[in-house]
Amino acid sequence: MERVIGKDMKESSLCRGLPPDICEQLSMEEQVVKIRLEKRRFGKEVTVIDGISESAFNLEELASILKSKLAVGGTAKNGRIELQGDHRHKVKKILVEMGFPEENITVIY
Repeated sequence: MERVIGKDMKESSLCRGLPPDICEQLSMEEQVVKIRLEKRRFGKEVTVIDGISESAFNLEELASILKSKLAVGGTAKNGRIELQGDHRHKVKKILVEMGFPEENITVIY
């Protein structure tokens, strides 16, 4: 299981005094991730992943992992990850494998 917690993760009042593993698990459980599909010019489809905290996770690194696992192009900008093509279900499966709780991930149709 890969972890993409940012090295500069800020210690919140919730994590103060807790071991790093427990703090990391709490930050994963706090995320409410939304995965949706957007249509762009010329009928292009883009999978958009919203709701992952930039202060707790390195979005650039997470986007890189998703792009390599799905063999697609994409980017991390404006607090969200965009991947070329429709990969909603695959992204959910990968995020669950990485430790995000399945009940906190919503796929919007």
